Amino acid sequence: MALEGRLEAEVSSGAGTDAVRFEFTVANEGTDPVELQFSDACKAEFVVEDEGREVWRYTDGRMFAQMISSERIAPDETATYEAEWENPRSGEYTAVAELRAQEGRCEARTDVTVP
Repeated sequence: MALEGRLEAEVSSGAGTDAVRFEFTVANEGTDPVELQFSDACKAEFVVEDEGREVWRYTDGRMFAQMISSERIAPDETATYEAEWENPRSGEYTAVAELRAQEGRCEARTDVTVP
């Protein structure tokens, strides 16, 4: 299985609603399709760290439908997962996204600066 991840973060502010929007893209770089199995409706986890200390986790305080589902990614195709961190504190962080599939590991990181 040849999954490669890319994580992008976009900081936005205005009208009292500061947020960081994350987009995690998982690409199948292999020659065979990849079948991903998920045990709930959350397909990716997003974590924000400050020098290794966790400051935000997408799944904290959220509930997800408990349902088995699958997603197929053909060779040279991608799947994209999104999350939003509302009202972030100013600072420099590292964001980490991880695929929550039962099999098929994929992770990506990016630096984020919140003014």
